[in-house]
Amino acid sequence: MKQKPLITLAVPSYNQGSYLEQTLRSIFSQSLPIEVFILDGGSQDQSISIIKKWESYLAGWRSYPDQGQTAAINEGIVQGTAPFVGWLNSDDWLLPKGLSTLLRALQSSQFKNAPFAYGRSWNFYEKNHTFRSVWVEPFHENRLALRCIISQPATLIRRSAWEEVRGVSNQFQLAMDYDLWWRLFRKFGTPYFIDQFIAVNRVHTETKTNTQPRLHYQEAIKIVHQHYGAIPLKWRLFWPYRVWLKSIMNRFSV
Repeated sequence: MKQKPLITLAVPSYNQGSYLEQTLRSIFSQSLPIEVFILDGGSQDQSISIIKKWESYLAGWRSYPDQGQTAAINEGIVQGTAPFVGWLNSDDWLLPKGLSTLLRALQSSQFKNAPFAYGRSWNFYEKNHTFRSVWVEPFHENRLALRCIISQPATLIRRSAWEEVRGVSNQFQLAMDYDLWWRLFRKFGTPYFIDQFIAVNRVHTETKTNTQPRLHYQEAIKIVHQHYGAIPLKWRLFWPYRVWLKSIMNRFSV
C-alpha cells in the first residue's frame, strides 16, 4: 500500500526548464513520502516536457497563466493533505536528507510547539558555479527585524500553522517568505533552527530579487514596520545603498 504523504511541496515555476530537472530530482531523492504539485505559469520553454517526464511521481500539475508566485504556492499547498508543508522554487534544490533533517525535528516531542523548522543553505552563483553560504542565524526577533535570517528553501512548516495564518500573503510578490516567518512567529512562537545545510538557492540573472531589487526592499521594509512596529535605522540608512550595490554585483557575479 502506498504510504500516506508526510510532506506537501508546491513547486511554482515559469520558464525554468533549464533548472527544473535538478529541482525535481532533488525532491524525489529524499526517500520520504512526499506529494508534489507543480504550478507552472504557462512556460514556453522545455518545462512541460520535463514535467511530463516526472508526471508519474507528481500528485498534480498544471500549466497556464496565473496570478504569480504567491498565489501559485497557496494553490499547490491547499491541494495536499500532508501534515508538513513547504515550497521549493523551480531553480533551487534540496541537499540529500535535507527534508528528513527538518522533519525529524518537527516530529520530535522536544519541538512539538515549533511552527516550523529551518536550517542553513548555500547560494549557488550560476555565472561562475561557486557556492557561498546564505546568511542564516538562530532565531531572535530583533535579528529578524534587521534582515531575513531564514532561508526559504531550507524550511519546513506544520500544515496546522500554515492554515491558521492562511499561507503566504498576496500582498507580497518578492518578500512573501519574510512576511510568513513574522506571522508564524507572532502566532505560534519561536521556530526551531537546525545548524545543518538543507538546500541550495540558485542565484542567476532572472531571479525576481535580482531583477526587482528596489521592490524587494520596499516590501521588506513594509513587513518589518507591520510586524515589528518600527523600522530599524539600518533599513533607512542602508537600503538605497544595498539596492545600488546589488545591481552592481549582479553584473559581475551572477
